[in-house]
Amino acid sequence: MSALEPRISENSDAAPPTPPGGGILGAAYRTLSVGIISVIFLIAFEATAVGTAMPVAARDLDGIGLYAFGFSAYFTTSLFGMVLSGQWADRQGPLRPLSVGIGAFAAGLVCSGTATVMGVFVLGRAVQGLGGGLVIVALYVVVSRAYEERLRPAIMAAFAASWVVPSIVGPLAAGTVTERLGWRWVFLGIPVLVVVPLIVALPAIRRTASGPVDTGGAAPAAFDRRRIRLALGISVGAGLLQYAAQDLRWLSLLPAAVGAALLVPAVLGLLPRGTYRARRGLPSVVLLRGLAGGAFIGAESFVPLMLVTQRGLSPTLAGFSLALGGVTWALGSWVQSQGRTAPYRERLMVAGMVLVALAILTAPAVMAESVPVWTLALGWAVGSLGMGLVVGSASVLLMRLSAPEEAGANSAALQISDALANVVLLAVGGAAFAALGGGAVGAGHVVEAAAGGASHPAAFLVVFLPMGCVALVGAWVATRLHERTAPAAGKTP
Repeated sequence: MSALEPRISENSDAAPPTPPGGGILGAAYRTLSVGIISVIFLIAFEATAVGTAMPVAARDLDGIGLYAFGFSAYFTTSLFGMVLSGQWADRQGPLRPLSVGIGAFAAGLVCSGTATVMGVFVLGRAVQGLGGGLVIVALYVVVSRAYEERLRPAIMAAFAASWVVPSIVGPLAAGTVTERLGWRWVFLGIPVLVVVPLIVALPAIRRTASGPVDTGGAAPAAFDRRRIRLALGISVGAGLLQYAAQDLRWLSLLPAAVGAALLVPAVLGLLPRGTYRARRGLPSVVLLRGLAGGAFIGAESFVPLMLVTQRGLSPTLAGFSLALGGVTWALGSWVQSQGRTAPYRERLMVAGMVLVALAILTAPAVMAESVPVWTLALGWAVGSLGMGLVVGSASVLLMRLSAPEEAGANSAALQISDALANVVLLAVGGAAFAALGGGAVGAGHVVEAAAGGASHPAAFLVVFLPMGCVALVGAWVATRLHERTAPAAGKTP
């Protein structure tokens, strides 16, 4: 950790009183807040809507065999985009990577929406992922530069709240559009909405967060080519691991080995030193984000499939079983944003990870006919509450632990940890699921029902139980987020 990075102790997280009218929607921040929340809303709606339309698109393009790459292409290129965005934002400010990212995000959607073969569709998803990686890191840099420290928990809570409506409306809207107009309009309709955040957000960002960090007259550092090469390595390596996990043959060991050879050194070079040893402070914050996101998303990806194959629900009803989670996630993020809870942030995060673990470990109980389906929806809402506590708090702690000139690189590390854990745990979970006869899946998403009807319950257990254990490890890591401060000279600890 750089000597310039501020340190936090157990009680240093308390926020000062908020002046009247000084909130994120006050006169000084209103335009900026509305603009960047609109960007998050757009990304959230895309994530929920596109997942609903994807199976129909793959069948229409005769591309079921490449279905999984429609998801993994997004994740792998987003890893590269995150590192590039962190470098770009630290040196030139977040405005350019955000603008380019939104443009690439929209262009990728158009490419996929107009594709006539599955290969072009996957290419569009890759372009979209690059844009998504650029955007999400640039937005974190905007928050770290433009908002006072006391307001950062509130804007992170607003980010979480912007997922509520898409999580409820997205599947229904996408399903209706797909059935009435066709799956292409799900992809082609979203880019039109890009105009709104462009008009609102970019001028405000130019006024409040553009340009490089003030380095006292020194020229900004050049792009770190080594980090760019590592970013390329992490993207290619993750893609090869995804391919190997979905092609369960002995020949797949070769791309798996090459992927690991590229991935491991890239991860060690891009994440803070000590991340995988759970060293106190920033490394544990970055590690926890990956464990939380990887375990929760890895398990959540199998929930609709479990409800469809084991309990006979329609895909729409299975998707709606997760809708309440968007509300409770936003509630958890709101709780962590309150000044009176700030001194207990670490305890909240431990509790949040325990809630996540309980939700994951109890989810397979719904496979028993005697267990009502609504119990899973309720349990997943509890787990989502825990995620809201953890994800929002992790972002706040990362900003507190980052020097201004390192905000981009550290935000990229946080997002890389999250995305990489999603890729790896989904690949491992998908491989185990398929190996036990779970049917054809790709990156945790349904391709088709298992042959002969319902999948074997053991195939789901081998996914949910390990993911729950990963969440429990995250609860331990959450106890290591604050650095222990040495006692002052002459004082007894």
